[in-house]
Amino acid sequence: MQVWPGHAYPLGATYDGAGTNFAVFSEAADRVELCLLHEDGSETAVELRESDAFVRHAYLPGVMPGQRYGFRVHGPYEPERGRRCNSAKLLLDPYAKAVSGRIDWHEAVYGYHFDAPERRNDLDSAPHTVSAVVVNPYFDWGNDRLPRTDYHRTVLYEAHVKGLTMLHPELPRELRGTYAALAHPAVIDHLTRLGVTALELMPVHQFVTDHRLADSGLANYWGYNTLGYFAPHNAYASWGDRGQQVLEFKQAVRALHEAGIEVILDVVYNHTAEGNHLGPTLSFRGLDNASYYRLADDPRYYTDTTGTGNSLLMRSPHVLQLIMDSLRYWVTEMHVDGFRFDLAATLARQFHEVDRLSSFFDLVQQDPVVSQVKLIAEPWDVGEGGYQVGNFPPLWTEWNGRYRDTVRDLWRGEPRTLAEFGYRLTGSSDLYQDDGRRPLASINFVTCHDGFTLHDLVSYDGKHNEANGEQNRDGESHNRSWNCGAEGPTDDPAVLRLRRRQARNFLATLMLSQGVPMLSHGDEFGRTQGGNNNAYCQDSEVSWVRWPEAGEPDGMCAFVTAMVRLRREHPVFRRRRFFHGRPVEGTHDELSDIAWFTPQGGAMTQRDWQEAQAKSLTVFLNGSAISEPGPRGERVADDSFLLMVHAWHAPLDFTVPAGLGPRWQVVVDTALEEPVPVGGGRKVAAGDRLTLTDRSLVVLQRPG
Repeated sequence: MQVWPGHAYPLGATYDGAGTNFAVFSEAADRVELCLLHEDGSETAVELRESDAFVRHAYLPGVMPGQRYGFRVHGPYEPERGRRCNSAKLLLDPYAKAVSGRIDWHEAVYGYHFDAPERRNDLDSAPHTVSAVVVNPYFDWGNDRLPRTDYHRTVLYEAHVKGLTMLHPELPRELRGTYAALAHPAVIDHLTRLGVTALELMPVHQFVTDHRLADSGLANYWGYNTLGYFAPHNAYASWGDRGQQVLEFKQAVRALHEAGIEVILDVVYNHTAEGNHLGPTLSFRGLDNASYYRLADDPRYYTDTTGTGNSLLMRSPHVLQLIMDSLRYWVTEMHVDGFRFDLAATLARQFHEVDRLSSFFDLVQQDPVVSQVKLIAEPWDVGEGGYQVGNFPPLWTEWNGRYRDTVRDLWRGEPRTLAEFGYRLTGSSDLYQDDGRRPLASINFVTCHDGFTLHDLVSYDGKHNEANGEQNRDGESHNRSWNCGAEGPTDDPAVLRLRRRQARNFLATLMLSQGVPMLSHGDEFGRTQGGNNNAYCQDSEVSWVRWPEAGEPDGMCAFVTAMVRLRREHPVFRRRRFFHGRPVEGTHDELSDIAWFTPQGGAMTQRDWQEAQAKSLTVFLNGSAISEPGPRGERVADDSFLLMVHAWHAPLDFTVPAGLGPRWQVVVDTALEEPVPVGGGRKVAAGDRLTLTDRSLVVLQRPG
């Protein structure tokens, strides 16, 4: 075999049409061997003798796509000093672009013996672990372009590759649960009909089902346990794991883009699948433990702000390079449109405290590729000071956890909620305005993968996670949910009507709020997890979306579609700037851009806002007072709307406020089982009274 010196960059395995360049970083290593794996279980070891800035490298002519490989690192094994090199462990390339096989959790993948954790384990892990694969980077993208949908036109749809498609009756069985299923017309047509503009995929980076779950017969279904930051998860490929998963993922992205749907990845750069000090040695730990992980004062252990056993070392230049190289790769080579960063507060922990100006955010800000796609933070972690909603830099948007909590509290009848609800409905200026951000910094959601589905939010007071095998101790206990009078399944028609109305209230509120709405997959069908609010380990019909069969009711689909259409057609619901609370200069309209009224039609006073039992109000949105210009500098004008929000437990008369316009028409009424027909419903005039059903929402429209 010929071995040429090769190059230290790019890291990983790079095929150029004639051979492959291999490069891997390890400051801890004395020697590094590249191991080419063969089908008979044997391997050919090639020592990487060339080294530049601790990057070992070589070029091997004739090594083609599909070749499996790994690394063996010779160096110190001194856990008490944070060093865990062990050449008996076949290590996955951190830059692997495809991963083959799976881990069987044999004792050999650990650096110690189960019966003697202090004793080094020299069993060969190669037969029991995964391997990296050389991939062919060439792909015919055709005329593919990133849709680049503006945030104010974006409707996010969070989905799981397998969960969304596994039970779809129109998909061939061999495609269900795969990337290819996402590209199927039946799936894309559904998303398009709903009005979805961006598919936010739960983790598709190569991840691992950890040992404990595997022994319990469960799985890491959600995927927040990453091992390969460049590789599409191989179990979601329908036709092979020797690089086929890369092609299949690209084909799915191309098909979604053709439909105008962006692809956003949920990424987990805060920790890896190697766990704590008793975790397996799969990649980073064996390559250079101290360079990749935040070690505790006693370097045998790890600092854990993620609840998973370890945290990546965000002040390490090699970790930062890994993350930035990964992000750029997914944008430039895989054509994704953005990222949602799991437990993003951990990314800000350069030292101990959460630091808004940490190196990671500096790098993102100046990067010409990554800074130009959608960047969404889950703005918390489990460490001290980890709840950082509203505190990320201006380039970022955030999952607004306070929006979720406030909207849930209002509709379940919690006292003293109305004032904060006003902030959440109008884009959360209290969180985002002081640092120059705008309403579009707020990703608004009521449900997501973590917690109850929308159906379960209105059907259960408490979690029911017994199937997870943790005696119902796992998962959030304070869900801000309400079962509407019966816990779980019921035949009571009154309870069922109330639950459907509450679900419509949540969906309507979401689409009428300033900011960026996010739906959770299957909520439009009334998807249930049987009260399980932590289904991370349930790769089964507990978590999969049940699609309606032909002729079967489709749940909330028609209502969701109608609300998304209303939002899309009316810029007053998706403003790019915060309300001013006064008339807009340069217009002849003397009315404020927003006004707040009691149900009786009078202006809201400070006392009204602070009343403990206040749960109802009317909001005026003035379509003639939109302050931001259109794309060519033109004035944007729209119809005006009245939102009548009634979260009280009894019917109540609302009076249409005077002075806002003479004629109005009902366009939304959540008390109705079907959406108001296009063209509108009942017509009313200023001073008229409408009796709102208990816990309902009505929208009135006045032509501009």
